[in-house]
Amino acid sequence: MNDTGDKLVIFLAKRDGIDKLVKTFQYVSKLVNWHVETTYPDIATRAKQWEVASGLSRKAFRTGRSLTGFNALRRSPGTSPGFRLLAVLANSGEMVYFFFDHFLWLARIGVIDPKYAKRMSFISAFGESVGYVFFVISDFILITRGLKAERRLLIEEKDSKETEGEIKKIRMDRIMRLMGVAANIADLIIAIAEIEPNPFCNHTVTLGISGLVSAWAGWYRNWPS
Repeated sequence: MNDTGDKLVIFLAKRDGIDKLVKTFQYVSKLVNWHVETTYPDIATRAKQWEVASGLSRKAFRTGRSLTGFNALRRSPGTSPGFRLLAVLANSGEMVYFFFDHFLWLARIGVIDPKYAKRMSFISAFGESVGYVFFVISDFILITRGLKAERRLLIEEKDSKETEGEIKKIRMDRIMRLMGVAANIADLIIAIAEIEPNPFCNHTVTLGISGLVSAWAGWYRNWPS
C-alpha cells in the first residue's frame, strides 16, 4: 500500500487516528488563542471555542477506552514478573484516567453537576500520570534490551538477510518506543499542570507544544506502513 490517500483513510478510520487529528486541532487553536488574544480578540474567541469543542469531542471519542488497559492485562500481562508488575501499574493508571475522564466529560457538558468536574479532572489526571511514568519505564527497559541485542548482532558480523532483518526490526521497534516515550512525557506535563499547577507546566506555550508533540508522535505511531 503506497497511496497516501489510502493510508489517510485507514488512519482516520481508527479511533486513535481521529483522536490525534482532533488533538492537533485542540492544541493549535490553544496556541492561536494565546498568540492573538490581545491583538485580535474576535479571532482569539473563535480559537478558544474550537479548542473547547475539540477537547470535548476527544472525550466523547474515548468512551469505553478504559477497557483497553484491562484487555491488555488480560491478553498480554508481560514476559516476566517485573514486566507484569509494570504492566499492572501502567495499565491500572490508564484505566483510572479513562474511566474518570468519562465523568469529567459528562460534567463538562452538563449531564451531571458541573461542580464534580474539578474533582474528576484531578483523579483522571493523577491516574494518567501514574500510567505514563510506568509506560516510560517499560519502554526504556525494552529500548536498552534492543540496543544490547543490536550490538550483539553487529559484533557477530553475520552478513545475512536474516541478520539484517533482525537489526531493522530492532531499530524500527526503538523508533516506535521513542515516539511513545515522547508522547507519554508530553502528556505527563499536561497532567502535572492539572495535578500540581505551576508556571512552567501551566504556561500556554508549554501546554500547546506538549499537546502537539503527543499528537504528532501518536500520528507517526498509528500511520499505516
